[in-house]
Amino acid sequence: MKTKIILFLSAALALGSVVARADDAMEPPVPVRTVAPKFPVEMRREGTSGVVTISCLIDEKGNVQEPKVEKASNEAFSQPAIEAVRKWKFKPAKKGGAAVAIRVSLPIQFSVSDD
Repeated sequence: MKTKIILFLSAALALGSVVARADDAMEPPVPVRTVAPKFPVEMRREGTSGVVTISCLIDEKGNVQEPKVEKASNEAFSQPAIEAVRKWKFKPAKKGGAAVAIRVSLPIQFSVSDD
């Protein structure tokens, strides 16, 4: 059984895209470094997949601040998702050319599949 961890970055930055439509001078944050979460051993053994949505603030320097679980299909995936997202780095959002902080939701999917 091969384990795959899929990160949905386009959906993760949906909030930034909505803001960009409302104000053309707003540029959403762009991920420049992502770290895959560790798949919990017990979930891999059971063949359990899941999704965790992390809400966080991307600050003016592109750092992840205040990561919190919005929802999780299985609580076993929550801590690995938070630990991974804390290591992510972004090109910060910009408004009128200046870097600004913005709150985003990052859906992270844990998927176990036979390949």
